[in-house]
Amino acid sequence: MRTTGLSEAERRPRPGSQSALRGRNRQRIVDALREAGPLTQAELSRRTGLSAATISNIVRLLADEGAVSTDTTTSSGRRATSVRLSDDGRLVVGLDFGRRHARIVLVTPGYEVVAERAIELPRGYPALEGVRAVRDVLDDLMAERGVRRSAVLAAGLGMPGPIDRRSGTVVQGTILPEWIGVTADDLSEQLDIPVLLDNDANLGALAEVSWGAYSEVENLMFVKIGSGIGSGLIINGKPYYGNIGVTGEIGHTTINEQGAVCHCGNRGCLETVASTVVMLELLYRRAPGSRGTADIVRRALEGDPGTLRVLEDAGAAIGAALGNTANLINPEVILIGGPLAPIGPAFLEPIARSFGRHAVPRVGDSTAIAMGSLGDRAEALGGASLALRHVDALALL
Repeated sequence: MRTTGLSEAERRPRPGSQSALRGRNRQRIVDALREAGPLTQAELSRRTGLSAATISNIVRLLADEGAVSTDTTTSSGRRATSVRLSDDGRLVVGLDFGRRHARIVLVTPGYEVVAERAIELPRGYPALEGVRAVRDVLDDLMAERGVRRSAVLAAGLGMPGPIDRRSGTVVQGTILPEWIGVTADDLSEQLDIPVLLDNDANLGALAEVSWGAYSEVENLMFVKIGSGIGSGLIINGKPYYGNIGVTGEIGHTTINEQGAVCHCGNRGCLETVASTVVMLELLYRRAPGSRGTADIVRRALEGDPGTLRVLEDAGAAIGAALGNTANLINPEVILIGGPLAPIGPAFLEPIARSFGRHAVPRVGDSTAIAMGSLGDRAEALGGASLALRHVDALALL
């Protein structure tokens, strides 16, 4: 066969050729591993639609090249082969910012956490000052592992507020007003790495389908209940962002039209009756600022009647909002995340009872409600997943 003197176009595999088909199938497998982390060969087959034989052949080739690693595991009680992208020294970063904290995780393309740290931040911290504090911690973590900054591919950063995806800008509605107007470009400049900016609840939802126990769930809602209340949506297997990216703002569902004024400008939003800020005000009217969500968790687990009543009332409001939302999107699973998750049934049960009263019976009966599986790591892990999903696949091979 003549090979010399061919143009680049002549050397390139034809769209219908076997080599082109293998290349596309290879890319589908790599994309699935980037999006979901380690998968068994059977799970890869279901996700990509490729036959078991095709998956096995391509995985073997990728393993021979060092692009993936395999391990023996158990799935549904049977031996299975688990596949993950190889660790070649490159990393992504997941970042989660809250009212008084930040969490940093360093993650390989194979979804292995190699370093993690949480730090406290002062109440009302200026956004970019908080980011610079995290940059110093990130530098320390990288130095401890001997990682060069050039090895960091990207960072996914979550914060509690709406993001206009057209400009990558934090907009009005966040519980952190100091972040309004901050852009992804501002964050990239401060951290000296590419940054993908997203709402923290969106990242919580993404983490549950890529790190948690719900990788096979196509329609999932993750609700983060804290100082604010927001939700992230996975619809038909993909994060849902709507028109401009401002979705899942369940905390601004109107519960009482004559209620308290919310920071969004409306009255009686869910956040005004069920956020942890409101719970603390009810429980510690004389000195709410001296207490935190850990006190709510402690008192609830001790069976304190007043705390359980506050959780019952908040749960009723949250369940009503979730029932109305479920009637629109019909999720398979609704997960409750945020700092109150350790309370467990004492908080989950009033939410579920109220949900059952407000959801259409068929929807209510077919929707599972549970606590999130990743605790306070969910949003940072979701940030790492976001970064991995947006890194050029060819850069990982």
